[in-house]
Amino acid sequence: MEIKTAEFSISSPRVSLCPDDTKPEYAFIGRSNVGKSSLINMLCRNKKLAKTSSTPGKTLLINHFIINKQWYLVDLPGYGFAKRSKSELAKIEQMIRGYILERQQLVNVFVLIDVRLEPQAIDLEFMEWLGVSQIPFSIIFTKADKISALKVKNNIEAYKKKLLETWEELPPYFVTSAEKQDGRDDVLNYIEEINNGLRESIS
Repeated sequence: MEIKTAEFSISSPRVSLCPDDTKPEYAFIGRSNVGKSSLINMLCRNKKLAKTSSTPGKTLLINHFIINKQWYLVDLPGYGFAKRSKSELAKIEQMIRGYILERQQLVNVFVLIDVRLEPQAIDLEFMEWLGVSQIPFSIIFTKADKISALKVKNNIEAYKKKLLETWEELPPYFVTSAEKQDGRDDVLNYIEEINNGLRESIS
């Protein structure tokens, strides 16, 4: 897939205020500081599209970006940012859950995982919740350029092993580096494949 246009559409504090549109949506979510904004900017080849920050937990709204006038990339708030108050965390969680469970246009959630870390309970619990809620999702391992290729391979194997303790089948996964542009084509081709399938099912 070639991205010709990527434009900010709207920021919404709740699912009911999201765009009144039927185009498919692909949501990106992960723990704070997982490199979500950098990944989105890399996919769209626009360094200013999603705001990157050295301070984690900056995304507090549901941000829609319209891609090629055909589908939406949705930037969701990160979860697990410890420096928030309990009420703030509850509000963000409610926003995320509301969007994921209620948004009819959502076709896939990309869960971002920092490939440098061992499997984190918060990520595993979130994916478990997606599975139980029957929400289609895929994993994007980020920051693959920060460690050796062997370490990347070993860490992904550890993740797969952990997931197979409770899952019969593994979700699709992608290995990316925002700095080196690795994994860009794989993720975009996967989205294009789903979009083509959706068009065929309608026609």
